[in-house]
Amino acid sequence: MINASHSPVLCDIFTHASSTPGKIALVAGEARISYAQLQERILRVAAFLQSQGIKPGDRILLAANKEADFIYLYFAAHLLGVVNVVVDSSSPNERLDYIRKVTSPAIALGDGIILPGLTCISFHDVLAADDVSAVPIHVPQVSTDSVADVMFTTGTTGAPKGVCLSHANIAGSARNTNGFIGTDASDVEALALPLSHSFGLGRLRCVLMAGATLVLVSNFANLKSFFHVLETERVTGFGMVPAVWQYIKRFSGRRIARFADQLRYIEMGSAALSVDDKRLLMELFPTTRLCMHYGLTEASRAMFCEFHACADNLDTVGRPASDQVQAIVLDEAGRQLPDGEDGEICVRGNMVTRSYFLDADNQDAFHGDWFRTGDWGHRDARGFFYLTGRKKELINIGGEKVSPATIEQAIRSLGITDCACVAIPDPKGVLGEVPKAYLQRGDNQPAIERVKQGLIGILPPHEIPVEWEWIDKIPRTASGKIQRLKLQQ
Repeated sequence: MINASHSPVLCDIFTHASSTPGKIALVAGEARISYAQLQERILRVAAFLQSQGIKPGDRILLAANKEADFIYLYFAAHLLGVVNVVVDSSSPNERLDYIRKVTSPAIALGDGIILPGLTCISFHDVLAADDVSAVPIHVPQVSTDSVADVMFTTGTTGAPKGVCLSHANIAGSARNTNGFIGTDASDVEALALPLSHSFGLGRLRCVLMAGATLVLVSNFANLKSFFHVLETERVTGFGMVPAVWQYIKRFSGRRIARFADQLRYIEMGSAALSVDDKRLLMELFPTTRLCMHYGLTEASRAMFCEFHACADNLDTVGRPASDQVQAIVLDEAGRQLPDGEDGEICVRGNMVTRSYFLDADNQDAFHGDWFRTGDWGHRDARGFFYLTGRKKELINIGGEKVSPATIEQAIRSLGITDCACVAIPDPKGVLGEVPKAYLQRGDNQPAIERVKQGLIGILPPHEIPVEWEWIDKIPRTASGKIQRLKLQQ
């Protein structure tokens, strides 16, 4: 067996390939890929990467498309000690170009990435390359603490932050999650979440580490198709964000409950879910483990709450995911606060990043070895944690954290003198939060409709404000920082 001791995730996948070689690992359209085939294709793609001169420690820009080829490349890079810079190829070119400039990738792999000066190879061309499987693969001496993935999130300054996740981090998160939820080799999971975000990519690793079967589903948009997959593949679990639940509830009513006896677990996260919705899910799925996680890309699945077990306490975000995770509430000076007193929730554990990619982003990110989540809340005497607000001002749109500064910069580029964006509840009740823009009155300001049209070519649709308001003055501190919280009162 190939020695991939630096990657606990790969070790488990290769163990399954040896012990249950015929077990189906992936279902992608009509293709059904066994664990033995998964291992063979990972090795083949690793040989291809070596043939391209990719070396341990190099970074590759990897488009997280929902297909088996992405999975082969993702794990082949891990095998070789190559760092995956995971991106959404549908992101604006400005974001992709920024990530490219920051990380200096050796190559880009996947469909949809076109960046001048960077060699881009499609998934098809990787798999269609001349046979390189006879080339011996040189697995380097790599530490489990070396970086496996860089996932870019959005910082409060507007510039994306690169989160460095080690092989130990991603394996620790998967083990914590599987231990809490109970995913095992008997499970079949439908994965409709995007792989460019921590939640979906984490589910992929959880399933394959457990030796279960992963069914790739394009998305949740076609509920009839999704329900068909649940039925025909005898799916036992899936993950979703609260915005997806609102969509399912609105367009299918209670019909999903017909799968209640077959679904062993549903994992939710990335945004808040109302207590009423939690109770409805408990009613529809009386024996299913309904697990909601709390955490960030930097500290994936730090805490969990299982609804049935917390039936009298559904407003909590839960307790630490395993004995490998600790959480605490600290004041601004980094001192621990007593139970019941609000402060910043901080976490540490096997899944917590050690650093961001850029040193500048690490300033004020930790209190000692405690990662600062930026979320305000408290702990009760039983060890349950509660969120009471957000110190950070990111807008949580359907589980995706969006910087208000990014939207504000785009609006100003269209001729608005000054503006500020804040989160408001989605009037349609689907995305959780959406942006609202406050514009400062002044002479010769463009009309709002003109600004909206201009933003279409600058921002993704979900980042364009849904509400607009003219005000006399944007509130700012003496140092010039926007006081967004004043606009949310």
